[in-house]
Amino acid sequence: MIALASILIPLAWAQVSRRKISKGPRAIGLLQLSPNGTARLIPVAMMIDGNFYDAEAYKATPVPMALESGTVYEAISTGVSQGLFTVSTALQANNNWTGVGTYQPAGIAPPKKTPPKPKRPDEDTDEPPKLRRSGTQAGSKPPAEQAPAQDKSSEPAAGGNASETESRGTTPVASDQPATSTSNEPAPPPEDPNRPVLRRGKSQPSSQESEKLGASTAKPMPVSQPAKEAAALKSIPAISDANVQEFRSFEYKMKPEEEEGFRKKMLAMAADEVNARLKTLSGTSVATSASRTPRGKSASKPAPPAFDDVSLRVFDLTSSNEPVLVLMATAHPKGTTGSPDMPFFVTLVSHDDIYGELHKAFSNVTDPNHLDVLPRMEVIDCVDADGDGVGELLFRRFSDNGSAYSIYRVIGNQLFALFEGKL
Repeated sequence: MIALASILIPLAWAQVSRRKISKGPRAIGLLQLSPNGTARLIPVAMMIDGNFYDAEAYKATPVPMALESGTVYEAISTGVSQGLFTVSTALQANNNWTGVGTYQPAGIAPPKKTPPKPKRPDEDTDEPPKLRRSGTQAGSKPPAEQAPAQDKSSEPAAGGNASETESRGTTPVASDQPATSTSNEPAPPPEDPNRPVLRRGKSQPSSQESEKLGASTAKPMPVSQPAKEAAALKSIPAISDANVQEFRSFEYKMKPEEEEGFRKKMLAMAADEVNARLKTLSGTSVATSASRTPRGKSASKPAPPAFDDVSLRVFDLTSSNEPVLVLMATAHPKGTTGSPDMPFFVTLVSHDDIYGELHKAFSNVTDPNHLDVLPRMEVIDCVDADGDGVGELLFRRFSDNGSAYSIYRVIGNQLFALFEGKL
């Protein structure tokens, strides 16, 4: 029977997969948007030829490949595009990399800038030279009165770039094309010609416009923030791929009464998982409890714990109308001999069959005193990690040593790890 199941699971997975897996490079990150409009990207994983690597460490010479300037990420929430994020600068703090840049929500066109009209060589040959003022925009009309001609020493040198004057004071954005510079700084080392390249910002403003937008709207966010501001951050999975692909929604549409039925079943399953965890911590088992029960009487079932901060999400990961349920909640057991006030963090993943029965695929029940041996698992969203059109679950794991990200695929009654970051 086990051998038959091992054969049927790959066959079933081959049937639901409808798109060829991308060979990459394909980067998965987590875009964090703050209420004041700033955006930053946390690199998670990099897929090359079907293999996943840590995006913070992959080709980090001098910055990770996932955070190269000009790389464009598409923010994807439950399979639906939310906007584009263009990396401008990579920052490192406490051995953690973060990308800052500009975010363009879906449906909002980027600001357009009218380029100056080029002049013919034979046009206005006798006009005195003019300096572009710092407050004058490109394409705007010059003031009616011009200052008298100044000494030649104050004029720009021959061959100088006129736009260089107005771009001083902003953070330069790296580009694939070498830029001419009059400074004495050493030239950067040439790029590896065999280095794979992620999707670039074709639909974003030019590099000069992105530089000015980034200087005004995308200020680097400090690593350590107040708890209130950190809680207000909106996290959205983001994908950058060398090949542009269409995304499909992984939302499972249901009626309110169907959602309420799922919620009751998942909370009942979560209560059983919490009680099982309590027995494990107390060192008792079902057999021990039954041996102490008087003859002729059935063992009493423990009282269900109280739940708060309940979050239920239902996905259709395979686009086959088969719901995958994810429950996250905080449980407060009642009538326990240990510490009744100690909360338990519950994360539960199950799927529904054609008969309406729920089957557990993953369970994580831990508490603040055991995060060192059993990290807390938080489901952020679903994401098409390998570009095959099937969604996977993006987790964040919390332990005493910090946090890390993982990507799991749901197949039957199990979760298979595609990527697990180091804690």
